[in-house]
Amino acid sequence: MNSAKERLINGLIKENPTFVLMLGMCPTLAVTTSAMNGLGMGLTTMVVLALSNAFISLLRNIIPDKVRIPAFIVIIASFVTMVELLLEGFIPSLYDALGIYIPLIVVNCIILGRAEAYASKNGVIASLFDGIGMGLGFSFALTCIGAVRELIGAGTLFGYKVMPESYVPSTIFIMAPGAFFVLALLTAVQNKIKIAGEKRGKDMSKIQSGCGSDCMNCKDMGCAQRMIKEEEEGKANG
Repeated sequence: MNSAKERLINGLIKENPTFVLMLGMCPTLAVTTSAMNGLGMGLTTMVVLALSNAFISLLRNIIPDKVRIPAFIVIIASFVTMVELLLEGFIPSLYDALGIYIPLIVVNCIILGRAEAYASKNGVIASLFDGIGMGLGFSFALTCIGAVRELIGAGTLFGYKVMPESYVPSTIFIMAPGAFFVLALLTAVQNKIKIAGEKRGKDMSKIQSGCGSDCMNCKDMGCAQRMIKEEEEGKANG
């Protein structure tokens, strides 16, 4: 499963980092007060993901195994710094809106997770598209959450007034509790679609195919076997 199309679909749908894997919750809940903020954070993370994945994959046979995590963090931090300076110079409004969450991309578990689980074991092109796919999935999720919060909480969408003058905004949705409400709602809708499709006998494997089991008490070791298989395929591909 290393073609560009498969890696994009994997990140967008099958293993969406927000709705399926539930990773990167800190920026997801903190910056999605508007659709624009969500889109900006998602695309910023996607750029860092794609570049760091490609660079780590390029150096995967050079970086010693004992220092791989510190090396990954240095590489990711370098790209985050570059992106942060570019945002500050060319999109200062977005830079001010995202604030401290831009440098915190360095320790985003999505980026470190893909570096460890995929980029360090696979080729450069596959790793690049894996980063793009995961970044697009993250951007899509944050934009959806931000759009719902902005629409209900302010009556606007991407800064434009879309609700009638008589509409009274529910400001709780652009506050901290609103982030939890909307994330839970969108995840519940996704689960509802999957369950309804399975009852009708449809193949819903492309929707939330991430493991939902109790890892501590897992008996079939499915995840461990999958990681071993991916590692063996990575070594076979050179």
